[in-house]
Amino acid sequence: MFERPQGGERAILVHLELSSKSEEEQLDEFRELATSAGVKPVKTITGSRVAPHPRYFAGTGKAEEIRDAVTQNEADLVLFNHTLSPVQERNLEKLFECQVLDRTGLILDIFAQRARTHEGKLQVELAQLRHLSTRLVRGWTHLERQKGGIGLRGPGETQLETDRRLIGARIRQLNKKLDKVRSQREQGKRARKRAEVPTVSLVGYTNAGKSTLFNRLADADVLVENKLFATLDPTLRRVELPEGQSMILADTVGFIRHLPHDLVDAFRSTLEETRDADLLLHVVDASDEQREANTQQVNEVLRQINADKQPTLMVYNKIDRMKHTEPRVERDDEGRPCRVLISALNGNGSDMLLAAINERLYSEIHRYNFEIPPDMGRLHARIYELGHVLQEASTEQGSWLMQVEFHTTEWNILNKEEITQYIVNREDESFLAVAGEAT
Repeated sequence: MFERPQGGERAILVHLELSSKSEEEQLDEFRELATSAGVKPVKTITGSRVAPHPRYFAGTGKAEEIRDAVTQNEADLVLFNHTLSPVQERNLEKLFECQVLDRTGLILDIFAQRARTHEGKLQVELAQLRHLSTRLVRGWTHLERQKGGIGLRGPGETQLETDRRLIGARIRQLNKKLDKVRSQREQGKRARKRAEVPTVSLVGYTNAGKSTLFNRLADADVLVENKLFATLDPTLRRVELPEGQSMILADTVGFIRHLPHDLVDAFRSTLEETRDADLLLHVVDASDEQREANTQQVNEVLRQINADKQPTLMVYNKIDRMKHTEPRVERDDEGRPCRVLISALNGNGSDMLLAAINERLYSEIHRYNFEIPPDMGRLHARIYELGHVLQEASTEQGSWLMQVEFHTTEWNILNKEEITQYIVNREDESFLAVAGEAT
């Protein structure tokens, strides 16, 4: 729907070191983004500034240097490793006489190329519209043909006003379509809950090896490429675990520094697979020198989608690239598996990982005290069905006092919004005394 860089376009890359830590970006990662988009970087221009120039971001002198590089290298495109304002983008395009894309636009372009499913395409288009609606610099008249030109314009309506109206109408249309997709996804989630099969979601920085690990564990054939954002559309497979148990494994989109907010919002329904998972496998490229910073960026995106409190098992991948590193399972102070070192490429450590997942899903015990009102008999029966009731008593008002133990998967099957409001302080000794006396 939008003009996007075609494969092989010649591009000038611009990377500036700014004093603001929030503006810092990695140059090597920027080059990877550019090549992943299919462009051919012909020159990289670097520099430093205390703060962005209000007109050209890079300053007048640096902007003229970039313009000369565009002319000398016959470049079709200039890519900035930063977020440009609409005014800066327009000023730069006018000065360079070629297309200018900032980091957000570049990531959106990659997503547009990689989306394969109906939902993925809708989400990418919605993100593009939200991002480009503030710019309106490349012409939107082609949208008119979808509804017919005659009678489309009101009296005195300018082209800009027409464009804004058309964009708004398309955004509303996309949101309606995505609402339908979300309802279908919710039905799938409810079906999995009824089947009482736990969901494990792979998360991690882009290109950390999530799809390779997914293929290894699920015996699947998800596309694996040494490119950023090789996987966009979520894929789910049933995987057998040791001791006859099973899980649903979900492969999701990779994260990156300063993932555009428009993308986070548009892909929120997809990312909810992560938020609603019983366990997250946070895959880290153990051979990457930036692994700690990348881990922090993933945790930040998880926080944005309210998934930062989910049970997590760290998976340090690509140990085949490291010397004197063997597969192993590391445990926390409570004896639970918290970190697994593996190589998804050759399968070393995959059995250890499956055993650790099985232990986290089916061996962890959670103890809760509840006070269930007398009109919630169905919930009372459901607790008996899923948990192991240690003690039970009744109050004068007819409520049930219950002390219950759940395995992680059993606890996750319950409707959290319904049951958590009835949890009583698990250290409440008076509660235990009352329940013990009645028992």
